[in-house]
Amino acid sequence: MKKVAFFDIDGTVFRSSLLIELVEKLIDEDIFPAHARDEYQDELRAWRDREGTYEAYIAAVVRSFMTHIKGVFYGDLADIGRMVVAAESKHIYRYTRDLIQELKKKKYFIVAISQSPKTILDDFCASYGFDKVYGRMYELGPQDHFTGEMTDVHLIENKANIVKRVVEKEGVTLEGSVAVGDTEGDISLLEMVESGICFNPNKTLYEQAKRMGWKVVVERKDVIYEL
Repeated sequence: MKKVAFFDIDGTVFRSSLLIELVEKLIDEDIFPAHARDEYQDELRAWRDREGTYEAYIAAVVRSFMTHIKGVFYGDLADIGRMVVAAESKHIYRYTRDLIQELKKKKYFIVAISQSPKTILDDFCASYGFDKVYGRMYELGPQDHFTGEMTDVHLIENKANIVKRVVEKEGVTLEGSVAVGDTEGDISLLEMVESGICFNPNKTLYEQAKRMGWKVVVERKDVIYEL
């Protein structure tokens, strides 16, 4: 049985958020209205000024996306997603890039998990040899236009559920398993594997890592070090 490794993508492999880049491009290309950007500017400003949190900022971006995706044609979203990936796909961290390559050589089954839309994730992850990709999926209505509703919410909102599904459906073993995450949303994932790696963790995950004895790795400029 193959061993398995799970990677969060946004902020862990990709140096930004695919969802943020996607929303910005949807606005630039007039798929979303210009005022959609106003819906998360206060949170962005507060985060940049270190007066607010990144979690509040990304939550505001998600709300904007959910508001304006309704009625959008699937093909338009897919086209914009490919544009984002073409421009951003090499903007990744060296540590996780090299770890993926190392584990692939060891014949690990590599799984990507992200809260970004699966449409853009599939394109992004194709370049890095992922065997399976899990992301947010959105319901399609008549003529392939989005309804504004998510599907399979129970699965993506608890990453432990994805681990269980992968083990069941892909015939892998959790012996020697690895997971890499960067926020508290990855705790349920890290608890499921033998080797948890907290990469550039936020404060909540860092504190949990210290309690659990998980490895903490930081990549800053051209230096990679463990805490």
